Amino acid sequence: MKKTFVLDTNVLLQSPSSIYTFEDNDIVIPAVVLEELDKFKKDNTDLGANARETARILDSLRVTGNLNKGVLLESGGMIKIELNCENVKLPECWDAKKNDNRVLKVCIGLKQEGKNVILVSKDIFERIKAEIVDVTAQDFYHEQVSEYDKQYTGKIDLYADEKHINEFFKNENLSPDDAFINYEENIVASDRLTANQFIIIHSLTNHKHTALGRYDGTSIVPLRFVNEHPFGVTPRNANQKFIQEALMMNSEKAPLFILKGPAGTAKTFYSLAVGLHKVLDERSYRKILVCRPNVKMDEDIGFLPGTEQEKIAPYMRPVIDNLEIILDSENHDKFKNEFELKDKIQELFDRNIINTEAIAFIRGRSIVGQWIIIDEAQNLTPKQVKGIITRAGKGTKIILAGDPFQIDHPFLDIRTNGLCYAAEKMKGSKLAFQLSLSEEDCERSPLAFESSKRM
Repeated sequence: MKKTFVLDTNVLLQSPSSIYTFEDNDIVIPAVVLEELDKFKKDNTDLGANARETARILDSLRVTGNLNKGVLLESGGMIKIELNCENVKLPECWDAKKNDNRVLKVCIGLKQEGKNVILVSKDIFERIKAEIVDVTAQDFYHEQVSEYDKQYTGKIDLYADEKHINEFFKNENLSPDDAFINYEENIVASDRLTANQFIIIHSLTNHKHTALGRYDGTSIVPLRFVNEHPFGVTPRNANQKFIQEALMMNSEKAPLFILKGPAGTAKTFYSLAVGLHKVLDERSYRKILVCRPNVKMDEDIGFLPGTEQEKIAPYMRPVIDNLEIILDSENHDKFKNEFELKDKIQELFDRNIINTEAIAFIRGRSIVGQWIIIDEAQNLTPKQVKGIITRAGKGTKIILAGDPFQIDHPFLDIRTNGLCYAAEKMKGSKLAFQLSLSEEDCERSPLAFESSKRM
């Protein structure tokens, strides 16, 4: 039976092309959705851009037919603008003039006509209310990736004979045919590994004997930068060694590093430390560019008083916190007081060694020779993350870092945020490295680790 999908405003604000993703089923856009989209059309944000793109799509369809009666799509379905079914009754405690409820009235009205109605909305409360009035509701799945526990982590544990591990250290090479994913079931690593996947090799006979490596697409090779100390920083565990490896590799071999993990796992800290090493010590990059997406900031940046740097400064405080730790570490001269430390950090910004920008200002640019850190990348949409990655010019390295469980964006979740979307889409790319961390990797303090487990 043909389905009738009623699209909520938030679906079109996230993905205007969603109109073309429902195969030969019918699509209904309530008139109230057009009113809501109209409010966004002048915004200098991604939401505004998507509202304008939706308008262009609907206008191109309008000229081919009558949207009020329905216009045929190439897929075989039909798209129609539906008035708000004012005569439809809702529960008395609900405000019939509220936009979300007006959308539900359209769903109920179409269902009363005998149509197989499905409301498509990114709004969880809207989906819950739909179920209350016996309307089937679902999220928009086109840009979703798998559940988090099924997503690619960028690392794997393998098992090998003691002999092969010793040969790995000697020859700096191990064939995937000599390593096992499951030794008891004789499942070898061949054809099960992903390019640039990090590996912990465990001895089958000596549990204390392990080796760290990386799959280069052909064989398992040792880490090259495990003994480095970029800007005085020393990796404290296997995962930090993997982080250091991916960050230390040049932009030709590793132009993209996707780093997922909870607070306190040194994502921003390590990205800044290696970035400073690359810019100041090696001079491999011109400067560091730090962007920290913030939903409210990206929407209101044009209305906030002050210069661009003054507008975004409050949102960059975590960057300053990490710089204080890096510059005042044991491997560098201790600063006599807070004022000297503050001056040293300010110097990095005054000399343009580190720049901070809002995500909105990256759109349309080609960034060459820079070390780009996108912190809190879980608040990016799939469209935004694609726009950022495609901004990379020659000699630029991009680090996407964030915690998928700390999403502030109202339309995103663990399966639709830009960080996880990029991670799944870039899996297997020879130009992308990835790593997922957990609470066990927290390095802030015993209290931070304990609270992350308990809370």
